[in-house]
Amino acid sequence: MAPRAARRAGHRGTAARGIAVLAGGVVLLVLVVAASLALGVRGIDPADVWQALVAPVPGDPDQAVVLQLRVPRTVIGLAAGVALGLAGTVIQGVTRNPIADPGLLGVNAGASLAVVLGISLLGIVDPFGYIWFAFAGAGAAAVVVFAIGRGEPVRLALVGAALTALLTPLIALVLLRDTEAFNQYRFWAVGSLTGRELSTVAALWPFLVVGAVLVFALAHRLNLLALGDDVASALGQRVGVTRAVAGLSIVLLCGVATALAGPIALVGLVVPHAARWLVGSDYRWIVAVSVVFGPIMLLAADVIGRLIVPNAELEAGVVAAFLGAPVLIAIARSRRVAGL
Repeated sequence: MAPRAARRAGHRGTAARGIAVLAGGVVLLVLVVAASLALGVRGIDPADVWQALVAPVPGDPDQAVVLQLRVPRTVIGLAAGVALGLAGTVIQGVTRNPIADPGLLGVNAGASLAVVLGISLLGIVDPFGYIWFAFAGAGAAAVVVFAIGRGEPVRLALVGAALTALLTPLIALVLLRDTEAFNQYRFWAVGSLTGRELSTVAALWPFLVVGAVLVFALAHRLNLLALGDDVASALGQRVGVTRAVAGLSIVLLCGVATALAGPIALVGLVVPHAARWLVGSDYRWIVAVSVVFGPIMLLAADVIGRLIVPNAELEAGVVAAFLGAPVLIAIARSRRVAGL
């Protein structure tokens, strides 16, 4: 009875810590959202932000900035952050690779090639047009990687790296031959929350919801998968089905994130590690925390990018890379890098 009581006490302790982390994360997310609406090259009083949201005054320039520029930017950051956090969590769980993120599976390269071809061959110049090419390219890359990798962690990483190595020079070849395509592509490729409207979220939110639901349904199975395929199978899990559903969720979430914000790096890597450090190795808690911490990191990077350069902005993708690089180095130097 003593071991059983100890396990129950451990579960209660994990639940209490998880609830505390989630509560703190929600508070931090609210603060980051408020900062995203109020701060920037043009500072806006919080009272004006609140009035713009609940009772806008026509013709007020500050409120126009909030409603027309910062609200779409914030909503896109929330959606893309959730998608990146969940995608990174599932990718690390399925591949059992602690440095896995959407870029590992060739998702960013697939989306980039599709966007480049859309600009160069079809003359797409509207950011709303980019999202469907980015979504299709990200999805196609993930499907190819999972089809060839057959769900094996090492093979998935190798196939993803090979696909990226194959597609990257093709992207460069198209851009070198088409200056107009390069001029259009470079604004998308840097990774940013600007230049998009709420219509992009309205078009993609069903894919985000389906992907998120699949991830929450997979959370317990990821715990078993972390023990190894043989152990998971012995415990009654159908490993092939789990990997197939995980692959579908990755396709949907990576496609949404890349379509909304471009190929933003390291958010999908850092967020699961932060969640794991805070709440332990139970994927049910890691998934829940990643939903909150993904948008926190992405919106914080966006706000920092607005403030760090006087009278100018750095794109969120650039700032996120700077924030995530030290974490990646720390992970690589850690003696526990091989285990999740």
